[in-house]
Amino acid sequence: MNLSSRITIVRILLVPVFMVFLLTDIRVSSVSGLNIWVAVAVFCIAALTDTLDGYLARSRREVTVLGSMMDTTADKLLISAALISLVQLGTLSAWVAMVIISRELAVSGLRSVAAAKNLILHASIYGKMKTSLQIVAVVALILDPAIFFLDISLGDWLMAIAIFITIISGFEYFARSVKIFAPDQGMKQAASADTARTPWIDSVPRIKK
Repeated sequence: MNLSSRITIVRILLVPVFMVFLLTDIRVSSVSGLNIWVAVAVFCIAALTDTLDGYLARSRREVTVLGSMMDTTADKLLISAALISLVQLGTLSAWVAMVIISRELAVSGLRSVAAAKNLILHASIYGKMKTSLQIVAVVALILDPAIFFLDISLGDWLMAIAIFITIISGFEYFARSVKIFAPDQGMKQAASADTARTPWIDSVPRIKK
């Protein structure tokens, strides 16, 4: 297992740690509410590892189908855990979490089909914006009662924007992937040509472990 994949596993392991500090009243010190700040710190560290493992995979030429799927799975686990936790705390409406998680599951299915064909679907610009906005919105929603004293919640506004970009990016993934999964031979040839000139789709000869 390469270094970038190990970092991805660390991100996955940080998910339950984040949830424990956010949802339980663990006394990490005599300071009241410090567990919330610890939860935010763990969440931010986990989010930053996404950038780190992606950079290492590209710079060390370790981009693989397995590594890509692990990376996206870790991202979805982190965001889904955060959304479910916020619903549990009463900070976020359940339908918001449902919309975002449903989109993530749909795109995961798309990636699984691509992986079966030895293809990697990289995040588009909207996909990257979506992830960044979701992370910032989650942090804002967690800290909102403590640091933002506004009539209109900053976290709610950020999450509204994140939902919009999330839906747009989901449609974009499926729209751009139509040619790749075409059933007939003629369309498959067209898909190969489309893959060759589309930077966010890579063909991988085999999975390195």
